[in-house]
Amino acid sequence: MRKEITSETIPIKLWLDDMEDGALQQARNLANLPFAFHHVAIMPDAHFGYGMPIGGILATREVVIPNAVGVDIGCGMCAVKTSLESVSPAQLKNVMRAIRKNIPLGFKHHKKPRPHSLMPARTSGSLPITEQEYDKARCQVGTLGGGNHFIEIQRAADGAIWFMIHSGSRNLGYRVANHYNKLAISLNKAARHAVPPSWQLAHLEMDSEHGRTYVEEMRYCVEFARANRAAMQEQVQNCLVDELSETIEFSEPINIAHNYAAREHHFGRDVYVHRKGATRAAKGDTGIIPGSQGSASYIVRGKGNPESFSSCSHGAGRLLGRKQAQRELDLAREQAHLVQKNILHSLRGKKDLDEAPGAYKNIEQVIACQQDLVDIVEILEPLAVIKG
Repeated sequence: MRKEITSETIPIKLWLDDMEDGALQQARNLANLPFAFHHVAIMPDAHFGYGMPIGGILATREVVIPNAVGVDIGCGMCAVKTSLESVSPAQLKNVMRAIRKNIPLGFKHHKKPRPHSLMPARTSGSLPITEQEYDKARCQVGTLGGGNHFIEIQRAADGAIWFMIHSGSRNLGYRVANHYNKLAISLNKAARHAVPPSWQLAHLEMDSEHGRTYVEEMRYCVEFARANRAAMQEQVQNCLVDELSETIEFSEPINIAHNYAAREHHFGRDVYVHRKGATRAAKGDTGIIPGSQGSASYIVRGKGNPESFSSCSHGAGRLLGRKQAQRELDLAREQAHLVQKNILHSLRGKKDLDEAPGAYKNIEQVIACQQDLVDIVEILEPLAVIKG
């Protein structure tokens, strides 16, 4: 931990030295919620979000806050080690071409619904938004999405080739999040709760049907996001086998979420821990902290530090907003940085600058700020990147 703020109702513990004003104010708002528990933890990749900073951890007593989970419920990472020890640039190009052909990117989805077997099991009638969106979600399982989602081929220090996938719950999670956030706003307004609406932190009581149903729908979205990454994992493996070798072996995948809320026991009490852009790092947990396009990613092992509610960062974290990056970054310079490192990148034009290396914090500094939270297991350098 780098510093602690004690001026609010509960402390704010920060694992970074400097925090943008907007995100810091959001952290102060969290610390003054009447149901916030013990302290607020802010990871070194933190930046401004809706209601709650991305890179924040909030524990609450008997309420859940949809905006403290976010709209991409269950968004997370998948990483797989292969038996490959080398891959040429020409082979990489063929693999990436095959991946683009087989995995829909951005707003694209499958034209026909995918098999029910790819979807998480559901209880009919108990999850209203999930039931409403289920058939559409069958066309989205195994699709990447846009924004900062990516598929990346990487090399470890020992030469082993890995691949990594970053994606979430697609439109299903978005629909669930928006529905229950709007419901929470309406209920809080009717009950005249003290939390200012401008904080964007409307909550649902866990002793209410609405609160319990949101948690069940959220859990389904987390499982859907996991299934989505697993379906893409299978496609990437098929592409590697088809393009390189039929004898490739693949390790057990690491498949984790970094946008969710879960009931956990901390500081002597059962609470709801909201991780918004934060990874669970209980003692022995294997986690993934990706870098930006063009920088290393890290496989880590959690130390179970109670001060972070057993959590760590979920990535490098944004340094510039999307529009700001498109305005301020130099395309040629950003491309040259990637070319110099021999990375097959996805930086084609100015509109892509929101995902350029310069739009993100320095991942090495972010990792250095959380040595009390995780140990480094693997450092993975990028070879080729596909962005949504």
